[in-house]
Amino acid sequence: MPTFLFNEIIFGPVLSRRLGNSLGINLLPVKSKLCNFNCLYCECGLTSSFKQIKKDLPTREQVKSELEKTLHEFNENDRQIDTITFAGNGEPTLHPQFPGIINDSLLLRDKYFPEAKLAVLSNATLIHRKEIKSALEKIDLNILKLDSVNEDTVKIMNCPQGKFSVKKLLANLADVKNLTIQTLFVRGHYKGSQFDNTTEEEIIPWLDTLKKLQPGLVMIYTIARDTPVDTVEKVSAAKLNEIAKRVEAIGIPTSISD
Repeated sequence: MPTFLFNEIIFGPVLSRRLGNSLGINLLPVKSKLCNFNCLYCECGLTSSFKQIKKDLPTREQVKSELEKTLHEFNENDRQIDTITFAGNGEPTLHPQFPGIINDSLLLRDKYFPEAKLAVLSNATLIHRKEIKSALEKIDLNILKLDSVNEDTVKIMNCPQGKFSVKKLLANLADVKNLTIQTLFVRGHYKGSQFDNTTEEEIIPWLDTLKKLQPGLVMIYTIARDTPVDTVEKVSAAKLNEIAKRVEAIGIPTSISD
């Protein structure tokens, strides 16, 4: 049941096999999670009071000020930054000033670390909104979640809040530039329902979807920290490698983190 939260707007950098030296930006509250998914495996825990927590978001001005301060300091001290990554305690595109913050961040990136890439980790549920899609089109790496293409599995594992449709999500993903798909593989049970997105019934349609989407990369991983639901089970490195080989067999590069 323990959870992991980022307690600052700017955090890291974290050395990542996928993103190199990655400086993180948390657009969500520093003391709680805010997301329109309640994934059973999320290291940040579950969202409890959606409306109340939204009042605790950092302002666009705060994010810009903190990011410039950090980038200036790193530049002055010759510290390396490969990627500036929007991640943190939930879904970054929920921030009402997300498009403006992206614009600010691109300008600061170009000023201090023009070779660094800008990345967003997102569940992709808001990419149907014109302003969100427009902002994401400016990003170097759109790392978007797709744990399953089975509606029932998504409802059990990811617990989307409000209206959600896998069919609509896939239609929106098909139009995303600089697309990277991120899939977390787990198995377990919750409230009387079993889930396992490593089965053939899950993998075959997921692979078919990847063929259609043709992302530049597929990131495959499993849980690494405690989860808010203790009936979630980690998938072995051998299984992740087996799945990765099947993705690479259809011509799409993969990265694995177990």
